[in-house]
Amino acid sequence: METKPSLSRRSFLQRTAATGMALTAPLVLSGRVFGRTAPAPSERITLGVIGYGGRCAAILPHFMMFDDVQCLAVSDCRDERLTRAKQVVDARYGNQDCAAYADFRDLLARRDIDAVLIATGDRWHTPHSILAAKSGKDIYCEKPVSLTIGEGRAMVDTMTRYGTIYQAGHQRRSVGSYGFQVEVARSGMIGRVHTVVCQVWEGPTVGLDTPRPVPEGFDYDMWLGPTAWHPYTAAYVNGWNYFWDTGAGPVIGMGCHYTDIAQWGLQRDDTGPVTYEGTATWKPDAFSETPVTADCCCTYADGVKIIIRSSGAFQDRYIRFVGTEGWIQVDDETNNVTAEPKSILRARNVTAPGWAQTGDHVRDWLDCIKSRRQPICHPESAQRATTICHAANIGLRLGRSLKWDPQAECFLDDAQANAMLLRAMRPPWSLL
Repeated sequence: METKPSLSRRSFLQRTAATGMALTAPLVLSGRVFGRTAPAPSERITLGVIGYGGRCAAILPHFMMFDDVQCLAVSDCRDERLTRAKQVVDARYGNQDCAAYADFRDLLARRDIDAVLIATGDRWHTPHSILAAKSGKDIYCEKPVSLTIGEGRAMVDTMTRYGTIYQAGHQRRSVGSYGFQVEVARSGMIGRVHTVVCQVWEGPTVGLDTPRPVPEGFDYDMWLGPTAWHPYTAAYVNGWNYFWDTGAGPVIGMGCHYTDIAQWGLQRDDTGPVTYEGTATWKPDAFSETPVTADCCCTYADGVKIIIRSSGAFQDRYIRFVGTEGWIQVDDETNNVTAEPKSILRARNVTAPGWAQTGDHVRDWLDCIKSRRQPICHPESAQRATTICHAANIGLRLGRSLKWDPQAECFLDDAQANAMLLRAMRPPWSLL
């Protein structure tokens, strides 16, 4: 098993720039094509894992359940998570072969790894994806795919430049209930769709905390990555999704799943709404920064609307397509599908598994690695769905309505909003 010594950022980028497309994962065929029950080692897709938190713990088994995948290495900046990730992988294969790296660049430097699962926090999704593409890896990246609109565009351009097979973790595109909902919306069974309602939960708040020493075994500098420096507090680290430097709250954390389905159902994966307006409530004395509740209206040029609502309980989330002759809704917690007229539900039996089962989404990505076709949630579609949520959040932060040009990907006549399309990154990290 090949390993490489630790790389500095400079040597890592020099090496990946020099190799370029030469490291792109090879075209391989599954052993099933030839009638074998298990693929030969040379036909397996070798996998590396970057980031082992709660989300990765939930979905990594859905990668390793396929006999044409072999996980070779894991990386995390926290010792206890790194140890646990290695234990999980070793237990799956019944050996001690999984390599463990505190620095993800050591994992990316391995030429025997074809693809990576990126399951870090939002601030790292785009930088990790760009560096992985430059090192010749195909990518499955958890959502949201970027922390800013500009980062997302840089990600898409990089995936195109390197020919990377990139699947965004919007796994609901591969879940039967949502597929059925999209079929109904497109078929005319509810008439002309004019509104898509995306109901997510109320955002929590994080209370004040006192800076303290970084725990032993935690590379906090690596955890922060491109984010502006903050003193270490447990509240900031554990509540990272509710601070603008590291996350963006439920409007994007869950909202991007639903805007992705909305765009898919409306057949608008290459565009987006042109106006954004909404209101939000905030807790002024909170340590966290993202809204507590929000109600955003995102309108396309032809008047079709996406409504993003952040309110209520976690278990009450849903997406509903509303047409001139009816509606269809999927409840995320239960995977139940309801519709009006109810006769729509006779068209197809949509039962479990629900959103938590990512196996079909992973399988689509693996098959695309072999065929080199675009996955079901390719970079452009993921960028466009995520942009809707970012634009909505920018309008909420500024407290005003915004006009958006989907082709130029900029706000019209609003320099302050356009200044929020990208952010400065803490050296030595960048999008270059």
